[in-house]
Amino acid sequence: MTNETLLETVYEAADDKKAADIVVLNMQGISLLADYFLICHGNSERQVQSIAREIKDKAEEAGHDVRRMEGYDAGRWVLVDLGDVVAHVFHRDERTYYNLERLWGDAPELDLGEVR
Repeated sequence: MTNETLLETVYEAADDKKAADIVVLNMQGISLLADYFLICHGNSERQVQSIAREIKDKAEEAGHDVRRMEGYDAGRWVLVDLGDVVAHVFHRDERTYYNLERLWGDAPELDLGEVR
């Protein structure tokens, strides 16, 4: 599975669970952590957990290993590490506070139409 295919799978999983304001940052050449960050949020801890679980399940169904998932129990900021794709699933309040889009402001936002 290519990184782009994995990214599409992750995006669709988040979208299926009604994740809000899904943003994809192209981290290639900017961070050694991953090629892509997907950032989204839910409006409750339960929705955050549901989005993260769907991302994990769909990635595994597609044959990709989930390296780790952190923050799931609290449901405030769940990080799903899929290697070259990292999903950050926030509670709405936490997303505003941490504002990863600003922190990684030098990373171009990716329109998934460019990947497809």
